[in-house]
Amino acid sequence: MLYTCWYRRTSIKERAKHALKLYDIGSKYSDLTLPRASVLVPLLIKNEELHVLLTVRSMKLHSSQGEVCFPGGKQEKKDGSDIDTALREAQEEIGLPPDQVEVICKLVPIINKDDILVTPVVAFISDTFRPQPNADEVSDVFILPLYHFLKSEEHSSTPYNSGMLLHFFTFKDRQLQKSFTIWGFTAQICIIVGYLALGQKPLFKVDFDIDNPMASMEKYLLAKYATSKL
Repeated sequence: MLYTCWYRRTSIKERAKHALKLYDIGSKYSDLTLPRASVLVPLLIKNEELHVLLTVRSMKLHSSQGEVCFPGGKQEKKDGSDIDTALREAQEEIGLPPDQVEVICKLVPIINKDDILVTPVVAFISDTFRPQPNADEVSDVFILPLYHFLKSEEHSSTPYNSGMLLHFFTFKDRQLQKSFTIWGFTAQICIIVGYLALGQKPLFKVDFDIDNPMASMEKYLLAKYATSKL
C-alpha cells in the first residue's frame, strides 16, 4: 500500500531513476582484462513521456558508417572510469557538457565482436539540450519514445549465433524527415533499459530472461569472456 501511494505521487523520471538504480553494477567486472569502451544512454522527459537520444555514425568514419548508436567510444588513458569515458565521448560527439548529465547507473557490460568490453552508462539529460554534432563522427541526432522498443510494431528479429536473436526497429523522424533502423547492440540495450525504466515487458520474443535480464546478461558476459581469453 505504501509503495502504491509512493508510485502515484512520484514523477515518471523519479520512478525510472528508482528502478534503474536497482541494477547498477558499481565496480563489478572492473577486473576483467579486456580493452574497454563505454556508451552513454541519454534519457529525457518530453511531453510527459520517457525518451532516449540516439546518434547516427558519420559516413566519414572507417567503420559502421550510417549506423544508429549511442554516444560513446573506447576508453583513453586520461579517463578515470567507464563513466568518464561515456561523458567525454558524449561531449566530443554531440557537445553534451558533463555537468549537464545526471548519471543513474552502469549496466552489465557487453563484449562486442572485437572483444571490447562495452559498458552502458544510463543517465538523464535535460529536454532543453540542443545537440551540436561533431560532423566527423555524427551525421544526425534524434530522440524517440523509449516505449518504441517494447512495441511489436516496427520491430523484427532474426536468429543468429546459436539461437540468439538480432533485433531491428524502424523509426521515421518527422522533424528530420528521415527513417532510421536501430539494431544489434543498440537495440538490445534500448529493449532492456525500456523494460527496466518503464516496468513493461516487450510485446515480442526475446532471447533472455525478461524477468531477470541482468542475470541473463551476466551469464552471457562471463561465457563470452571465457571464450575471448582462449
